[in-house]
Amino acid sequence: QLQASGGGSVQAGGSLRLSCTASADSFRSYVMSWFRQAPGKEREFVSAIKSSDSRPFYADSVKGRFSISRDNAKKTVFLQMNSLKPEDTAVYYCAADRQIINSAISRPDSWDYWGQGTQVTVSS
Repeated sequence: QLQASGGGSVQAGGSLRLSCTASADSFRSYVMSWFRQAPGKEREFVSAIKSSDSRPFYADSVKGRFSISRDNAKKTVFLQMNSLKPEDTAVYYCAADRQIINSAISRPDSWDYWGQGTQVTVSS
């Protein structure tokens, strides 16, 4: 089970930090990710972090602004979002998978487990 939190409403240029806490004791062995979905749009990849070496992956649209990290002791993955833009407005979902190849990371259908989503709204 994945529980996402930390969403809210901010003005453009502001920051938010999302958290996703897992219930699995084997959290450290899972690849973790964030996706987002805006109204009327398909779910899109935002960021992911590997289990073995914590290697991060980012969508081009968030590179340099967002940062993903994980705390295995707390079974939590974080998404620090800075310099937010109105186009970042969406419901943000965390996802997890035991094994996923790098080329499949950005595909929503590659991920087995999903959290419930947290709303992020950025006003101009």
